[in-house]
Amino acid sequence: MHELSIASAILDAVRNEAEKHPGTHVTKVGVRIGALSGVEPEALSFGFSALVQGTTLEPLALVIEPVPRSQRCPSCDITFEVTEENLACPRCASGETTLAGGEELDLAYLEVED
Repeated sequence: MHELSIASAILDAVRNEAEKHPGTHVTKVGVRIGALSGVEPEALSFGFSALVQGTTLEPLALVIEPVPRSQRCPSCDITFEVTEENLACPRCASGETTLAGGEELDLAYLEVED
């Protein structure tokens, strides 16, 4: 399960950032996970909770923001969300679209308390 190593990397990033701000406590971390990232959100959440339990970071919350797949049409210059396997442009029906989003795995934000 690679989600456990991802959860560990997120916690390392939280610890590194917390060290830069002594006297604060990180309460929430947000991550963006693309539909094509290969990361299973439920497994990531489970692994994250297991790694946080019993540490000084507890009760750190993980917020997962899903990012849908999107395509860009070079013919009419629009970006659109893909809801099915149809990658054709909804405006001009061109099948020559390119991937524009959905592979993300980003640390989006941290919420801290003094």
